[in-house]
Amino acid sequence: MKHHELTQLQTLAKVGREYPDQVLSREARLLRWTELLERTPERLLTTLHETEFKPASVRAAMRCDNSAISVAFSDPVLRAAGLENDTYGEAKRFFELSHGQLHRIVCYCHFGMTVSAERTARYIRANHVDKPDGILARLRGLFVWQ
Repeated sequence: MKHHELTQLQTLAKVGREYPDQVLSREARLLRWTELLERTPERLLTTLHETEFKPASVRAAMRCDNSAISVAFSDPVLRAAGLENDTYGEAKRFFELSHGQLHRIVCYCHFGMTVSAERTARYIRANHVDKPDGILARLRGLFVWQ
């Protein structure tokens, strides 16, 4: 095997990445996700079925095509920031969400088989990005769908 300097490799193999590794805050990652969903607000997203009833190991591996999580994974910026795949467990880790928080975003029991990208983005934004301050605002958020 022949060894080369990195600069030589970049010239020889045209090695490079369109998006270098990025460090994004939790809020920036969630904001990016909402922006991706808001680009096609009428898009119907597939929900994950009964996430609350699955054992943690099974739930972590759950995924489906055309889910809100797969929208995030299709984005090169979020992948460069560390999103490794479009599973429930990876979204939970990457977006730093609890099981209950992610369940509320992607589960079948809240929306049926599909949900609009707009509704999903609105929920994420209201509850995790533009989160209201103060106890009264939080109580209002528990009882009123944004």
